[in-house]
Amino acid sequence: MNLIPDVALAENTSQRLPCVVVLDGSTSMAANNAIGALNDGLKLLEADLKADDVARQRVRILVLRVGAPQDVEVVTDWVDAIEFEAPEIEANGTTPLGAGVRRALDEIETEKARYRDHGIPYNRPWLFVMTDGEPTDHDWESAADECRRAEESGHVSVFCVGVGEANLAKLAKFSPRQPLALKGLAFREFFLWLSRSARAGSKSAPSENIQMAAPSDWAVVPGRTG
Repeated sequence: MNLIPDVALAENTSQRLPCVVVLDGSTSMAANNAIGALNDGLKLLEADLKADDVARQRVRILVLRVGAPQDVEVVTDWVDAIEFEAPEIEANGTTPLGAGVRRALDEIETEKARYRDHGIPYNRPWLFVMTDGEPTDHDWESAADECRRAEESGHVSVFCVGVGEANLAKLAKFSPRQPLALKGLAFREFFLWLSRSARAGSKSAPSENIQMAAPSDWAVVPGRTG
């Protein structure tokens, strides 16, 4: 069992903003070097969070990859932003997105239990789901229902992002919040937006409703032109 997360929480009892990122590491992400652009974006996320004195102590990150050889791989276990090192995501396999989201929800509840054990206040966790396709696991719809219920009951805030030809209709089943489409390969812009949102959110009281900045520079809202 990895005790490092508990050691970090014992040493730093600051309020936390937990953030989970579920990333599509399927074979199709190699097309047009989307995987390379994704990895560049993760490096920007690391640098930008570490540049903020508050966020680097309070934002806590978990990165999951879905694909082969494991359906769900923990590429970055729970870590404070100050210790976050951008992982290198590889493109291989299919897209068991349901399994990835279900693992993310389990990890969030376990992490919240750790906060309670250490008397640490926290903001509502964020869950970001990014794919260039659609779920390939058979029971993904039950996972999507579980995810949507978790959002509706206030346990987590879920944000879904489609890349390229992603099936936004299926992504929409994971959250009551409308999924957004990435503009081309604007991964750097997306992760900068995520970082800036987290930097602002880390300064909010646990009871506050964090307002995300408009994602105008990286997102296309389905059905909207211009």
